[in-house]
Amino acid sequence: MTDTLTRVEPDPAGTSDGRDAATARIGTLGILGAGKVGTILARLAAAAGYRVLVAGSGDPGRIALTVEVLAPGATAAAASTVAREADAVMLALPLGKHQTLPVAELHGKLVIDAMNYWWEVDGLRDDLNDPRTSTSEIVQRFLPDARVVKAFNHMGYHDIDEEARPAGTEGRKAIAIAGDDARDLAVVARLVDDLGFDPVIAGDLAAGIMLEPGAEAFGADVDADELQAMLDRFPTSQRGIVVARARAADREQPKG
Repeated sequence: MTDTLTRVEPDPAGTSDGRDAATARIGTLGILGAGKVGTILARLAAAAGYRVLVAGSGDPGRIALTVEVLAPGATAAAASTVAREADAVMLALPLGKHQTLPVAELHGKLVIDAMNYWWEVDGLRDDLNDPRTSTSEIVQRFLPDARVVKAFNHMGYHDIDEEARPAGTEGRKAIAIAGDDARDLAVVARLVDDLGFDPVIAGDLAAGIMLEPGAEAFGADVDADELQAMLDRFPTSQRGIVVARARAADREQPKG
């Protein structure tokens, strides 16, 4: 995990590497998963002016009415179409189903991972609850040619639905993001801001474990200062100590 936790202040004129605003802003956002999280994020994104495509687990006709009612302006589509046409694809399905993702269509894509391991949904899975790795790293390994950023996973869907506020609003709530590429983090930070939350960088994908069940930040519905304080406290928390010990032991294991 990275040592420094940084709040992102999105620049409406563009990103720090000189790309213009049109490059930094996602044009078409695809969402794989038409459950509560997927439809809420689709509604917020459509309201923010994004073209939004949403896929469920089968025939898009089965979710067309749901999408129309719960996410006005978004469009139901097949998963392969969503993955192929979207500039960025958000994963809002049970983590245990990540191996059903359309790997070929996600080649080269920015993939925003909003999933979590939840034993009641995914079953008891030691491979998805390993303190040596974040679940977004597991997703990245399954999608080696995609660029994975973790976001929108730690706040409950009710809070995401009810707490979105315009930038600059006093007490605006924050969403943490984690990823390995600074430019991708900037793009996702702008999405977070556009959808109504202050973005906070947690670090690289490995640091995404600080946003998962068992960590203080999981379930957090707080502003950016408090969210960052939670992340700062992680290394000395019970979960943080377990993670640090597991990762240290893993590094000491002979490789090969």
